[in-house]
Amino acid sequence: LENDEVTLTPQRIEIIKTEIEHLRRLVGDLTTLSQVEAGGLEIQLNPVQPYWLLERTYQAYQPIAARQGIELRLDVSTGLPAIRVDEGRMQQVLKNLVENALRYTPKNGVIQLGAVEDDGKVQISVRDSGAGIEPDDLPYVFDRFYRADKARGSNAGKMGLGLAICKALVTAMGGKIAAQSAGKDQGAVMILTFDSGLGA
Repeated sequence: LENDEVTLTPQRIEIIKTEIEHLRRLVGDLTTLSQVEAGGLEIQLNPVQPYWLLERTYQAYQPIAARQGIELRLDVSTGLPAIRVDEGRMQQVLKNLVENALRYTPKNGVIQLGAVEDDGKVQISVRDSGAGIEPDDLPYVFDRFYRADKARGSNAGKMGLGLAICKALVTAMGGKIAAQSAGKDQGAVMILTFDSGLGA
């Protein structure tokens, strides 16, 4: 019989291409994480307005959210003080956080990008009305390869590095990141905290 050969149908080729892209992103994420943790990733800190960071993220993801039936909101004042960050790396962090929120927020849900000043610090937040995070899982969601999908109440997801990279990059820029959630199906909020003074 000559049926041992697998026919490469267009559908199978698409599946292979998708898996290769997943592997490519995973290798890229691992490389980034390793560079950050080894102190070898170039980070240039410059004054950046929180409004413009979130506005750019909003403009990029609003059409994507709309296609998923999710409302993406922007709630940030133009009058907030600047923070010293690497703008490109901050865009990467916000991209990861919004994509994470989109993954766990159902149709007709809401994701809100916000920023406030509090006690000499600026807090940037990505809040979603999605699956929520169980209290026992909250301390671990930034660990590499942690089953964030399990924490969000689903067994169908993938283990990833997105939130681990967010923490590594935010820490490298002198900030802090934290996750908050009231529990299963109660939504979640990721909060980035940076000093609002520009210093020397």
